Amino acid sequence: MMVSALVLQSIGQDQVADTAKAPCYQKDMSDVIRSWLNKPPKLKVGNENSLFLVPAISSNPATGFMFGVAGQYVFKGKNPGSLYSSINGSANFTTLGQFLFQVKNNIFLKNNNVFLSGDWRIFLFSQSTYGLGTNAPEGGVLHYQYVLNGLEVSDDSLVQPMEFNHIRFHQTVNWNVKGKFYVGFGYHLDWMNKIKDLKLDTLKPLYTSHYLYSKKYDFSTESYLISGLSLNLVYDTRDNMVNPYKGFFANVNWRLNPEFLGSEFNANMLNIEWRSFHGLSKKNPRHLIGFWLLGNFSESGRIPYLILPALGYDQRGRSGRGYTQGRFRGTSHVYAETEYRFPISRCTGLLGGVLFANVTTTSQPGSGGVKLFDYMAPGYGFGLRLMVDKNSRTNLQVDFGFGKKSAGIYFGASETF
Repeated sequence: MMVSALVLQSIGQDQVADTAKAPCYQKDMSDVIRSWLNKPPKLKVGNENSLFLVPAISSNPATGFMFGVAGQYVFKGKNPGSLYSSINGSANFTTLGQFLFQVKNNIFLKNNNVFLSGDWRIFLFSQSTYGLGTNAPEGGVLHYQYVLNGLEVSDDSLVQPMEFNHIRFHQTVNWNVKGKFYVGFGYHLDWMNKIKDLKLDTLKPLYTSHYLYSKKYDFSTESYLISGLSLNLVYDTRDNMVNPYKGFFANVNWRLNPEFLGSEFNANMLNIEWRSFHGLSKKNPRHLIGFWLLGNFSESGRIPYLILPALGYDQRGRSGRGYTQGRFRGTSHVYAETEYRFPISRCTGLLGGVLFANVTTTSQPGSGGVKLFDYMAPGYGFGLRLMVDKNSRTNLQVDFGFGKKSAGIYFGASETF
């Protein structure tokens, strides 16, 4: 796997004046490259935008040889009080005929009075599942995975491999009503089709978790969707969504998925998210600790198997470092993580590090099934950060995560949460 980065960014003239007074100041990769070339910092006053591109090449049994590109565009309005917005996307092709395209937006408009948040995906895909509940499969899973942009490489022996197409369109629009509080609505579509259980064999018989769940709750085993409207409440005091040094973010999203919009059954879903960031040093804001909490709750037997809440299926696809995406799935899902962030390069701040720990719990539907908190799946790890754009605080990240009989390496731009 090879990762390379191209960063287009600018440095304000007032910042250059500060660097002449003191040898220690925040640097990014642009400064380093220009220093190697014996050139002064590039001056473009007022340009706050940055583009980060990552060509990706990898290979794994699920996708074959994969190639593509991922990127992040960070920008803000001309008003001095405008907050940063971001658009993330990727497009990948594989030698097994798979195609993966996704775009995620978190955008402030009209002097921060309108906030958009969306998750759009088209996956012609294959991915393993493991059953429902935090204890599934009970025999345990031993694997080592290497993840780039949400893709997996896995040597699991107890998994249930599947192929499916996934089309997702989630988009919310929120209006500022007072201070940092936003209220809005959204539309949410998840459509799974051309589903194949690769281990399913009804002649032996060998039944997969997906097949048994779908038959029990009267879902098709080949195609299904949910389509619904949502009410969205947002509270956001972060100083920078790309890499916060302080502040809070809270989001409550209640979805109604009625049959008349195409859903299999009338069903409700509740999604709750909380993030907070707390400085540990008055001199250096990069010393901080962050907390992240996710809660996804659905009605038992009313949501199709592959659309049930699962680890790694948050908007950014970042939850669950140490485990493969979709490793834990259930009717309800609760996830918590804490991360300590610190600078390694004391003078320039070019290089940083993180230490993190997380825990996951999911439930299983039906009487006598696994309930939330009956089983807990912990994860932990460490990572490095390379500052590629100091204006937007965009970091290139590499993380090493470890879970229960599981491990992973993760590359990406920006922070995990």
